[in-house]
Order: sequence, then structure tokens, then C-alpha cells
Amino acid sequence: MDALNHTQHILAIGWWLAVAFSILLYIVLDGADLGAGIFSLFVPDTDERGAIMQAMAGTWDANETWLIVAGGILFGSFPFAYGSALSYLMIPLVFVLWGILTRAVALEFRHLAEQKWKRFTDAAFGLSSLTVTFFGGVCVGAVLHGFPLTHQANIVPTYVGGAFRFISPFSLWTGVAAVLAVSLSGGLFVRARFEAEEPVRKHAARWTNIVFYLALAAVPLSVLFMFLSFPWASKTWIGPYFWAWAAIPLAAMFTTFMMRRASAHERDVAAILWLNATIVIMAGGLLGTIYPFIIPNTWTVGSAASREISLGTFLFTIVGLFPVMLMYNWYQIWVFRARVAKLASYHA
Repeated sequence: MDALNHTQHILAIGWWLAVAFSILLYIVLDGADLGAGIFSLFVPDTDERGAIMQAMAGTWDANETWLIVAGGILFGSFPFAYGSALSYLMIPLVFVLWGILTRAVALEFRHLAEQKWKRFTDAAFGLSSLTVTFFGGVCVGAVLHGFPLTHQANIVPTYVGGAFRFISPFSLWTGVAAVLAVSLSGGLFVRARFEAEEPVRKHAARWTNIVFYLALAAVPLSVLFMFLSFPWASKTWIGPYFWAWAAIPLAAMFTTFMMRRASAHERDVAAILWLNATIVIMAGGLLGTIYPFIIPNTWTVGSAASREISLGTFLFTIVGLFPVMLMYNWYQIWVFRARVAKLASYHA
């Protein structure tokens, strides 16, 4: 493969950041919906489960668009990483795709089900939310592990390994950690979307109090797991700039404290924003840790990038597409900002 010139290398870094930005927005926006779906598995009242669906009915499809954008950028700008990673992650991604499709069907066709079948559609919605979250987390852990490639002259490297190579203690752990983090986000989302006197909101408050401590414990365990498992991570964290890396957990601890304080004072929107700030800080730390790799010990940003990337396409996406999508997301959130009640059960 030909080497990138200086301009192409800068563009490759820009596209890499655009992928990270898109995935992060998907986690922040649709993560709350997924968490609310997981929470709904523990809600016995049919109308309350329907109201949880109603709370996200106006925004969930736009939130998932960011996942499509991330996949499109990977396909167009990093085709070598895209192709090999798709082979490596084929099985967990099939489960993710199944979950996304099932969630959509359950949301949009609940009103067509007879009353006795609503429990089935609600269960499908909750279980598919759990499936997307768990296997999405597994994919993240598997990517951090990296995977072997062919090394033949003048031939694009491809994945070498079995269909189940993605399974490891770390990837399974990241799946569990993702469920905990998303469940916390979902509980805060339900609290923010329901009227204060609604019983389901009180249920969500108890849920978040329990899940918070589980998610809080999961963070240092994940960091320790990475430190012991990946030399590229430990060398970065204890290198000459260890003081800068130490600032990241301190900042995350501050935003987490602010999230808990906002939640305790019934400032639900602020609690969600502080949680999202924590996610952004930790994601930024992870991004800085793996650079210059796009997939650790497998593909660097430069080696995975397409030789056909152009400044025009980059500017069109960043200056044209991204702002429009962000404005649309904000407009939807603003239009559907009103709190809901049990009587708002989705297509009751």
C-alpha cells in the first residue's frame, strides 16, 4: 500500500476523530434509550412500559443515525480496518443488528398487538436493548484486544482467525460494564422524562441508586484490567506524561460527583448532562491512549486510511452534514422535551 502524503495523513486523523465523535454521540444519545429499555424489563406495569417507549418515540430513530454515520465514515475513509474488523466481529455485530431491528419493530408495532401480546412486544423491546448494549460492549473490548492480519507483499491485509476469537475475559467484561453504564443512563432518562408524581419515576430513582455504585465500581476495574492486559495502555499511562493522564480520572470523579448531587436535588436534566460529561472525559482518555492506532496493535490511523480521501469530502461532512444533524437532534429533543405520564402509554 502506498504511504499517505502529509495532507492525507492530516485528513485521516480528522476522519478518525469524526468516527469517534459519531460513536460517542450514539453512546450518549441512544445509550439513554437503550438503558431505559433495559430498565423496562423490571417494570411490571404494562402502561408504564408503554409510557417509557412513548418517552423516546420522538427521538430514538435520529439518535441511531449517528451509528450509521460512524459506519459510513469507516467504510469510506478506513476501508482496510472496516473490512477486517467486520470479519473479526461478525458474530457480535449480528446480535447488535438483530437487537437494533427488534427494538425498532417493537417500538413501531406495539400498537398493532392485542393486549395479551403487548407483554411479548415489551419483552422483545427490553431484551433487544440489553442485547445491543452487551454485544456492543463486547465489540469495544474485542477491538481493544486487536486481531491478527495476513502479511503478504502488495496484498491488502485481511483478518486471520476464527469466528469466536472476539471472546475473551476482557471483551465479556466490557459487555457487562456497558450494560451497567447504559442502565444508569436509562434510569436518569426515565427520571427526567416522567412527571414527578409518577410511581415509575420513584422506581427509576431506586434503580439509579443501585446501578450507580455498580457502574462506579466497574470503572476502576476496567482501567485495572486494561493496565494489566495491554502493554500499550500501561506504557502510555505511566510514561513521561503520567501527570496529565492522572488528571482524567480526577475530572471524571468531579463530574460524577456533580451528577450525583444534581440527581439528589431532582435536577434530572443536569444529572444526565453531568453523566454525559463523565462519558466524554473517559472516552477522550481512551482515544488518547490508543492513538496512533485505530485498532490497537493491528491498524494505525495512517495504515488503515483510504488513499482516496479528499479535503472536499471532509469539509462537506464536517461543515455541512454534521451541523445539520446536530441541529436536528437538538430540535427533536426540544420539541419532545415535555415530561410524560403513565397515561401516555405508547399506542395504548
